[in-house]
Amino acid sequence: MVGTIINVAAVIIGGFLGVFFGGKIPERFRHTITAGLGLFTLAYGLQMFFDTNNALIVLGSLIMGAVVGELIGIEEGLKHLGVWLESKFQKNVEDENEQARFVKGFMTASLLFCIGPMAILGSIQDGLTGDFQTLAVKSVLDGFASLAFASTLGVGTIFSVLPLFVYQGGITLLAAQVQSVMSETMMIEMSATGGVILMGIAISGLLEIKKIRAGSFLPALVIAPFLVWILTLIGVI
Repeated sequence: MVGTIINVAAVIIGGFLGVFFGGKIPERFRHTITAGLGLFTLAYGLQMFFDTNNALIVLGSLIMGAVVGELIGIEEGLKHLGVWLESKFQKNVEDENEQARFVKGFMTASLLFCIGPMAILGSIQDGLTGDFQTLAVKSVLDGFASLAFASTLGVGTIFSVLPLFVYQGGITLLAAQVQSVMSETMMIEMSATGGVILMGIAISGLLEIKKIRAGSFLPALVIAPFLVWILTLIGVI
């Protein structure tokens, strides 16, 4: 789990630097920086989606994922976790806008750092061979992203290391089992589905164009490879 530990450390360091320098950045600069992050996330998500070999698999995964996500209340669960963390570590903060900022930073960063092919592939490589090079590269990217997010969205960004550690660490520990069931096609469609979710994060959490409950789509990341398996089994793909 060396790669995941490096990744967590990079996010924490970047986050603390962002919080420290964020207070020195004028409000209008923060809005512009957040918009830039949103545009980048939107473009990155779109690029991931373009790798799909079957857009209907992505569509079906998103629809079924949204239903499952709403039924089990993933979005609310993430918000409650964010609120709980905020209440434990920022006890003296009574400003509702600041509390909302903490939760927004936590949720946005958590989703962004955990969605994407590098998180899965890097964790599998780390677990099977001890090669953490992919996660090391991801750590650099996440560190700079954490710095930028924390400077605008605050300390909540740093607490995204909790789901990041559980997610990537879990994949690393179960690497052999994950690799045995995940084909290249499954990875491609799961990544493309994740790209659409990233676009939702950008539109909702960063650009604030339209409110989207992006967290509710997370089950789609599991459904996408399952659909590929079903379609392969019946000979459709």
